[in-house]
Amino acid sequence: MLPIVDEAIEDYAYAHTRPETDDLQALAERTVREMPDAQMLTGRVEGRLLKLMSALVQPRFVLEVGTFTGYSALSLAEGAPEDAKIVTCEIDPAAQAVAQAAFDASPFGHKIEIRMGPALETIARLEQAIDLAFIDADKEHYPEYYEAILARTRRGGVLVLDNMLWSGKVVAPDDGISRTLAALNGTIAADRRVENVLLTVRDGIQLVRKL
Repeated sequence: MLPIVDEAIEDYAYAHTRPETDDLQALAERTVREMPDAQMLTGRVEGRLLKLMSALVQPRFVLEVGTFTGYSALSLAEGAPEDAKIVTCEIDPAAQAVAQAAFDASPFGHKIEIRMGPALETIARLEQAIDLAFIDADKEHYPEYYEAILARTRRGGVLVLDNMLWSGKVVAPDDGISRTLAALNGTIAADRRVENVLLTVRDGIQLVRKL
């Protein structure tokens, strides 16, 4: 992921965002130390945004597509009500092991359940309406995730899609993933079922509310 915001501005935003909890800081350090794709870590600014979104929405049921090491799920759980449930989808056993250890050590981890296997299959089996969803997984399936999740989201529910600027490549897409994400940005902006704003936070966040 190439930076799309000036590094000094990124550093300023980081320094002027409320710090994450000690357990999240420890998880971030472990992720950097042990995981080969540590750049996928959500990090402080986006993580605190997810926590704040969860606190504002007060969801009873949260769906996450793409657990990685659990930083984003814990951020969502921190802001959610005590009786909320967060289902997070993952396919990598190594990431699952790190995430589950982090959940077990956190005061918010009891809200989270990891479901292994293809996310679209997990979504198809959901029985509860979704209040809040965070999509941060294989980009080629983002359009399918968007449609499947939107169909199961309550009116007024919120979807958050990560990496929607794709290092700026969506401006002049010249590969499969950037074309997929650029097309989805267009779909969301024109979708009369939702309202949205595309934020230049980290690698781009689509913030979507179902009407």
